[in-house]
Amino acid sequence: MSPPPCRDRRRPAHAPAARRGRADGGGGGRVMAADGVRPPRCGMGAAPPPAALPRLRRGHPGRWWCLAGAEEARAVPAARCPGLAGAARHPAVGTGREGLRLFGMCHTVEDSDAQDQFIEVLVHLVVELKSEQYLCYILDESQKELSKATTMRGSLPIFTLLGKLADAIPVFADILVVKHSNLVDHLPLGLKYPNEGVKAAVCYLYGKLYSSPVGTERLSAHFEEKLCGLFLNTLGHAQTKELQVNCLGLLKELLKSDHFVSILMNNSRTEEESENSDFLEGENPLPLVLKKFLLTRDEMLQAASSHCVAAVLVHSPSRYAPAFIHADVPEFLFECLLCNSEILIWSVYCCLLLLTEERLFFSKCHTVYGIESLVRSLQDVLQLNNVELHKQGLLLFTEILKRQPVEITLFTNRGICLDAIDVLMKTVDCPVLEVVVEAVKAVAAFLRKDHLSSPPVPYEKLQKLLEAVLKRCADLSPPQSSKKHAGDLLFPVSQSLSRVSQRQGQLLLNTLESFRSACRLAVEFQSDPMAQENAFTAPGSESKETLSNFSEFLLRICDSLCIPMVMNYLEKAVSSSVMEVFISALNTLFMVVPNMRIKFSKKLASSSFIRLTLELKARFCSVQSNPALNQACSRFLCNLCLSLYSATEKERISAQEEQEMSELLQKGLPQLNYTVAESLLLLAENPEAFSLDQSLCSHQHCFILLSYFAYTLGDRFVPEAELFLAIRNFLLSAQDRGDCPPPYILRAVLYLLAVCQDKGKGLDSRSLCTVRRILDNLPDLGLVYVHCPLLLEFFLRYPELMGRFGRQVLQLWFSWEDCSQTEAEEAGFGLRDQLSSANPLLPILKSNSSILLILLDLVCSSSVEVAQKVLVTLRTFLERSEDVLVCDLLRSRFLQILQQLLVESSSASLQANRNLPILLSLLFLVQLRSKGMRELDSTDFKLLHQVSNLCGKCRPRDTDLLQPSLNFLYWSLHQTTPCSQQRAVAVLLSNVSLLELLQKVLECTWTRSFPSEPAYLSPEDALLCSGWLLAASLLIYQHRYNAEVHQTLTLDLTEVLNAVIFRKKKPILLLVSIMQFLRAVLRQNFSSSLLVIVIQNTAHGATQPQPSSLEDAALHPLAMQQVCSLLVSLQNLLVHVYLQKDLLLSQAVVACLETLLEYLCVKNQDVALHVASQPWHRFLLLTLLNGGQKSVLQPEILRLVTLVSRGGVGCALFCSRMLVQCIWVVYWNLPPARMRSQILLWFCPSLYLCPIRIVLSSELPFHAVQKLTALTERILFFWCFCSIDLDHLEPLGRRGEAYREHATAVASLGACCGLLESKVLLGITASLPVSSQLLFQSLALQT
Repeated sequence: MSPPPCRDRRRPAHAPAARRGRADGGGGGRVMAADGVRPPRCGMGAAPPPAALPRLRRGHPGRWWCLAGAEEARAVPAARCPGLAGAARHPAVGTGREGLRLFGMCHTVEDSDAQDQFIEVLVHLVVELKSEQYLCYILDESQKELSKATTMRGSLPIFTLLGKLADAIPVFADILVVKHSNLVDHLPLGLKYPNEGVKAAVCYLYGKLYSSPVGTERLSAHFEEKLCGLFLNTLGHAQTKELQVNCLGLLKELLKSDHFVSILMNNSRTEEESENSDFLEGENPLPLVLKKFLLTRDEMLQAASSHCVAAVLVHSPSRYAPAFIHADVPEFLFECLLCNSEILIWSVYCCLLLLTEERLFFSKCHTVYGIESLVRSLQDVLQLNNVELHKQGLLLFTEILKRQPVEITLFTNRGICLDAIDVLMKTVDCPVLEVVVEAVKAVAAFLRKDHLSSPPVPYEKLQKLLEAVLKRCADLSPPQSSKKHAGDLLFPVSQSLSRVSQRQGQLLLNTLESFRSACRLAVEFQSDPMAQENAFTAPGSESKETLSNFSEFLLRICDSLCIPMVMNYLEKAVSSSVMEVFISALNTLFMVVPNMRIKFSKKLASSSFIRLTLELKARFCSVQSNPALNQACSRFLCNLCLSLYSATEKERISAQEEQEMSELLQKGLPQLNYTVAESLLLLAENPEAFSLDQSLCSHQHCFILLSYFAYTLGDRFVPEAELFLAIRNFLLSAQDRGDCPPPYILRAVLYLLAVCQDKGKGLDSRSLCTVRRILDNLPDLGLVYVHCPLLLEFFLRYPELMGRFGRQVLQLWFSWEDCSQTEAEEAGFGLRDQLSSANPLLPILKSNSSILLILLDLVCSSSVEVAQKVLVTLRTFLERSEDVLVCDLLRSRFLQILQQLLVESSSASLQANRNLPILLSLLFLVQLRSKGMRELDSTDFKLLHQVSNLCGKCRPRDTDLLQPSLNFLYWSLHQTTPCSQQRAVAVLLSNVSLLELLQKVLECTWTRSFPSEPAYLSPEDALLCSGWLLAASLLIYQHRYNAEVHQTLTLDLTEVLNAVIFRKKKPILLLVSIMQFLRAVLRQNFSSSLLVIVIQNTAHGATQPQPSSLEDAALHPLAMQQVCSLLVSLQNLLVHVYLQKDLLLSQAVVACLETLLEYLCVKNQDVALHVASQPWHRFLLLTLLNGGQKSVLQPEILRLVTLVSRGGVGCALFCSRMLVQCIWVVYWNLPPARMRSQILLWFCPSLYLCPIRIVLSSELPFHAVQKLTALTERILFFWCFCSIDLDHLEPLGRRGEAYREHATAVASLGACCGLLESKVLLGITASLPVSSQLLFQSLALQT
């Protein structure tokens, strides 16, 4: 680095004084004290600051003038300079003679101003003559004058003249030391003279002599023998600024030489120097002298002193820095930073930067003392527009932060630490890229635990600082390249750094260093309890200044900024140093948030980081190059693989296996520096059998593990077909040499074969034999099992493997499944839908039904958990399967399992068997899969017998067993032909234990307490529903086939009725089931041989009235009061459930009402008519019809209308008018005409099928209503048909023709009955459209 430029470098070095009394001093010569100072070796590559040190003054006994040239000299009046007039008028004549006169006058004239003018003129004449002979003459005369001078003060003009001649003539110094070296011997005497003007002139002349290479060489011994001590004494005692400046100028020239520096720094006092009591004490006075200048208030002297310090240190900081450090010079340098001079600040920065290379600088705590001054200085410097000063200050700050010993805390004050963060934030936001680069480097050095050890740790500020650094670097990152090779992460179109700025690359490197330092900081703070959270947080409040928040921030910022930034950089160029820091930072992140390590590893692996790292190793780390990058990549891959191993093998993680894998990866990964193609070829290598190449085996195993973990996360960086072939060859090679890879390698091999089998040609017989042999040698197949659908398909795909390992693999599959029977019960249909869409075993079962037998074997022989999962899968498969042969196959297998369980198990063990309920559920599901009515074969009857026997061994509280069993029995009665149905009823009625159990189940209805608002049907309620439905079916079919009864059911009629009347929040399905049973009993008039009705006191304690009246006797065992209560309860229930749109219960209630009225008609028609004619029926009907405009379309409403119409002529007319009005309202409130036509056509068949009796005239008796029923149904249907515009029926095609034919039949029937003239029919036809009336009349006339 060149020294800072001097403002007046081009000015002449020696000028005459203008006048006496000038304030800026005078003297014989002029030396620039700090000019030419060599730069510090560390960090001095920057350009010098724009402002340079001013040129220092030359010392002189008298006042100095600035050089004005010979023109000023000529302008001096002749009267004041006798003898000069002629020389001035005739400069070319007598020049030598006049020069001699001038030289003599310099000694005789006492006026200092005139003396200075004589010297200036003489110097000008010597320069103009350009005569070496004349110059030598002047030097000889000077030698004579110095020899005969009585005092040194008289020699001052000679010293001044020599200094100015050296300043004006470049070769003067060489001539003087070569040809007139005797003159030099007089100079030390001048330094001993107690006049500082003489000393200043001598120092100036010395400076000129030592600035010449020849002078430096010739005067080396002179300096060591005579000058060194005198000079240090003069420098240490200089009082005037002239002498101080010239001494520093001489020192600057001396410090250019390593030899002189060594002498000055190791000076030992001579005997003569020891006698001088004024000599500075100490063995090495130079640092003390320079420290004295630093203590002055003169910024120019401070800058010159700091330059000299730097000039010494630049030769050898380790050698000379201790002397300055022991002299406490760094403290005073730090104090100088509080000035406003950019030059001085720059000089101090350079000195301190050199001192940082010495550890003593830190151990003496100088940095602790001066860090506050440095931070304040940086704050002030940032306000200046001096980029070089910014960079130099940040460079010094970085070195201090980086080299500060860990055991010595740098920031003892938390406020200074926060100020340092603010400074770094400002410099990161600087628009100058060079400053940002240095700032980011300082951030990396700042993020150390010992720098942030003062609690509480400012995590929020650190987050903002780190985010600012990453965002600034991301903003400067190069744009993504539009051209990129497919599947290539590292090798874009250009591989050189020519497209990316070197500064941007350096910024990226420093940014990654900062991020890595932050990650290391988070890891180090994990062991520090004081750094976990802010200890000064108020109680009850939550602080964001916690280590956990900071660690999570690092993960987020890595994902959102750091990784995209680096990947964006890789689009343009690849730098090994950048990638080494990046991979190292990622490796550190594994320990930042331990509980998110697995998630972080999975994301890295799924983002192709395994492939990226392998490509980095193959490109940069081959032939043992870039060991740091190789080590970082190897450690990263090792940690990544171990994390993925703990994630994928969490169910069976083995500490020994993990240790073996860790040792393998640590040993093999550093040597695995091959491309993918080379690694695939490596897998097929077969080392010699007698000399196994362990390194080759470790390379193969490492590559297989890396491929395995990459494939598990979706990074298929190796082509499947090539990998499949390479893995197959690896197995064949291992088999040939008799080698059995460890289980974790075999696990990876099997997984890769399974994943890649679709891309390959499949395994041949030799390969399958090899796989089977290797697996046979394993003690447990679970050691190599991977819970993956593809691996399951792989084993079930090949018959050779399925026959040998199919059962074990399926058992392992269900052992690893997450779903269980408990989850199935809790999740219900949600889990079933999930299994249907996500269970990979279902398509395999569909293609190979023989696997079902293996699954059923697992049900019997596996653990409860496995059996439950198998049965859940089978149930899901059966719900989707439509293959009848599968159901037959399972049915026979179910029979064998049930027989085995019933024979080998007692009642207690059956009740404790958790697999049996699911098995029965599957059996019922198989029964449901049978479509239509079918004959029961022997297997079905055997199953019926076994299930009924199983039910007989159960207790009413065994709901999980009884629920599917009763469902199976119920469905067996209904889903078969009458012939098989009769035999099935006989089988069930012959089972006494079953009927006894059934009675106990039914009696649980009155003892069970139901919840107020059941969210779903509980298992106990479901069992009651099944029991009532099965009992109703047994009553119906026993009566139908007159089957023999071996055991009767005894029920309390009052309890049955109260279950409906006082429903007490019973589930809807339970009410429907009880009403179904009640309907069966009513239809049989309570005279079934299977059922015994008992009438006891009611639950409320009221005495059941005896059948004293004729109505009670006719309705026995029912009483009129019970009938009325039941009717009212059913009506209330109908209104309640109909408003809630519960179609099932509403239809059941209407059906129960119908059956009850039919029972009353059979027992007593007067009572039936009385009940049907009650006015509340009309109110009920109106209430239901007001529920909506489409209420009339509901079947239960039409059935209710039929019931109400039985209440006499008034009720019938009411129903007819109401129904016609409802149909009319519905019709005109339907959508547009064509839609109305279609909806009415859909409605008419339902209306036709409903037994509605409409009374046409009030004069007709009730018995005439029955005769006119069929006719009125068809008339009403015809009216609905004719209300439709015939044009809208044309597009309906054949349907419209069918309705026309039906209308013709209605008209013919009406004409035959003579009713075409009735007022009802006339009223109906009058309301029809004209076209419809004409059609009706033409049809009637034709009839």
